[in-house]
Amino acid sequence: MRRIVLSVLVLVGLLALSAAALADPGDKGKGKGKAKGKQKFTFALTNTDRRCDGTEPWAILTEKRTYELHDNGDGTFRLRRVDRGTFTTVAGNSPGNCPANTSKHGQLVRAGVTGRFGGYLQGTISGGTFNKNATCAAACFTGDFIAAFFGAGAVFSCDVNSADCKFNFNYTASNRGSNRPRLIVRHWQDRGKGAGTMLHEVFHGDIASS
Repeated sequence: MRRIVLSVLVLVGLLALSAAALADPGDKGKGKGKAKGKQKFTFALTNTDRRCDGTEPWAILTEKRTYELHDNGDGTFRLRRVDRGTFTTVAGNSPGNCPANTSKHGQLVRAGVTGRFGGYLQGTISGGTFNKNATCAAACFTGDFIAAFFGAGAVFSCDVNSADCKFNFNYTASNRGSNRPRLIVRHWQDRGKGAGTMLHEVFHGDIASS
């Protein structure tokens, strides 16, 4: 799984996201969180998540995504994207089945395995002009959010060669109910620092039935 979408760089394990749900800002695009210098915007999304080498989808994600903005006071903003939700697997190679994953992992995952996931992506937005009253009417992925609230000229550090980016996402499936027979591995983590040529990414575990 790759939670960073890079528009100009092709990286091994790139996450391909496909919008399937209408965004729900919840706060009508005006932001929640009234602490000085901070704004929050929340949307409902449905995504297709790809495995660690980016070659094929392994699950459908249904999530609540919150963008947390902090004004750094120098014309830049720190963006922390927090994702929480559920996943349902599609049949195929398991998400952690890659040479880059040196921890215990499986080979395949069957369809219909369910679980929960959560994590964050954090970097810096520079350029553009922040408009707290902007809206993101369609399913609001990271690039859509930045373009809507900062303009086309804004640059996110997680989209370029940069050490200023970090992320950590965890997926867990239970061994109960519809997830029987038991999974051989049921926790997967994708974490890392940097972006582009400075990316250092680590995979741990898997969601695998065989």
